[in-house]
Amino acid sequence: MFSADDHRYMSLALRLAGQGLYTTDPNPRVGCVIVDDGGIVGQGWHCAAGEAHAEVHALRLAGEKAKGATAYVTLEPCSHQGRTPPCADALIAAGIARVIVAMQDPNPMVAGQGLERLTTAGIDVAVGLMQQQAEMLNPGFISRYSRGRPYVRCKLAMSLDGRTAMASGESKWITSEDSRVDVQRLRARSSVIITGIGTVLADDPRMNARVDVDVKQPDRVVLDTNLRMPADAAMLLQEGLTWLANDSQDQSLRSDLEQAGARLLDVATHNGHINLSGVLNSLQDLDYNEVLVEAGPSLSGAFMQAGLIDELIVYMAPHLMGHGGNALLHLPDIEAMQDRIALQMTELKQVGDDLRLNYKLAVQTGAQTG
Repeated sequence: MFSADDHRYMSLALRLAGQGLYTTDPNPRVGCVIVDDGGIVGQGWHCAAGEAHAEVHALRLAGEKAKGATAYVTLEPCSHQGRTPPCADALIAAGIARVIVAMQDPNPMVAGQGLERLTTAGIDVAVGLMQQQAEMLNPGFISRYSRGRPYVRCKLAMSLDGRTAMASGESKWITSEDSRVDVQRLRARSSVIITGIGTVLADDPRMNARVDVDVKQPDRVVLDTNLRMPADAAMLLQEGLTWLANDSQDQSLRSDLEQAGARLLDVATHNGHINLSGVLNSLQDLDYNEVLVEAGPSLSGAFMQAGLIDELIVYMAPHLMGHGGNALLHLPDIEAMQDRIALQMTELKQVGDDLRLNYKLAVQTGAQTG
């Protein structure tokens, strides 16, 4: 169905879409290539929300050469009026003869309507070329519409013997500078970073993305049941929003923190702990796509035991920190072998002297043996 040239041009469209990895949120990352007579006449990608979509950039470059040409788009062209006009209409008006789309848009405002509009206009439409690669570009955007919550990554750093801090609590620095740079890129692609108030009180982190490219800084969520957040905390001075997920009725504290720049996110608690699903539901309502959990072993373990982590990213440093140090995750409900949480490695990469291990929850097909 698809030729070698089709694959080549869609590969380019996917690379172009990747140019918006750090900037398009909450919109998806999309690339477009327009080809006529075996040559590229236009190309583009979506750079930021509110700006022109990938198809519009490509059509502007193509000009009159778009008539009768083929457009390769990584995501179904939109069919509704948002902050910009419908891209499906722009492709039709330009006289595009064929459109090849990597994946259908999961947004119900589009969801096949863009493809139908193109087909009705007499354009030859094909869908599914390199779909898996397109989906990997936008896991959070897809998750919001297919599962009703953002895509959640959890980042942890540990020694070879699985420790995240010394017995004294000292933890700087477990991993190498290369790993810390890699973490900044993880932050840069995230919509929002979640941490706990314990981390804030201990380290006063900025929780921003320090990269040398254009980036839409991630917002932050601090799980802070009783609003212990200091009004002069470093993250309140950073670009982007800082949300405090809380269940406090102390109006004085609420007012003081709001005046300091914090946003309050009221979430129900259970046994004194913030409901984690409630947090993700709130983030879904706020149009956040990708969540990065950067927290201690208790909060990270709570997300894991609640089944809310889609991807676990562990940086492992080549040293030993001793049996008295903190464990990677606090998982109090695991007491027997049958309670183990099975993981599936999706990537193993050397980063400086460290290893980065990427895992997803394994699909359970039956009782474990061995």
